[in-house]
Amino acid sequence: MKEKNYITSKGLEKLQKELKNLVHKERVEITKVIAWAAANGDRSENADYIYGRKKLREIDRRINFLSKRLENIEVVNGRDFNSDFIQFGAKIIVKNEAGRPREFRIVGVDEVDLSQGNISWKSPIGKSLLGHKVGDEVSVKTPKGLDYYTILEISYAALENQT
Repeated sequence: MKEKNYITSKGLEKLQKELKNLVHKERVEITKVIAWAAANGDRSENADYIYGRKKLREIDRRINFLSKRLENIEVVNGRDFNSDFIQFGAKIIVKNEAGRPREFRIVGVDEVDLSQGNISWKSPIGKSLLGHKVGDEVSVKTPKGLDYYTILEISYAALENQT
């Protein structure tokens, strides 16, 4: 049995949109370029043909990857939770040892965006935060050693509204 791929509905929408674009737009366009390049004769020295075939393989690999990821999707909605403990979808504000606040949201592995504070539930920080509550001090093992965070706030705003 394969492991579930937890994701927000917004994350699912993004993956589906990417897959649709690859299948119905990019793959179609690159196939036309390859056909045009092949019609020009000698394929062994035809840069358009060689590049097109390489690009097509990349697109097909991504389509295959996305299709497999979508097979095991389990959408988690933040409104399903009303907990004092950190779970998938939580928006968390912590402070580090220096007292500087940081904001995280626990999301699926396909939604990670550190610039937005979106961290995976499987990441070291995500794993360390899960199950804790406001006021808890959490240690996170990093390559540089242990980092410590104090949890200041937990909320479960609708995940569909996240950016």
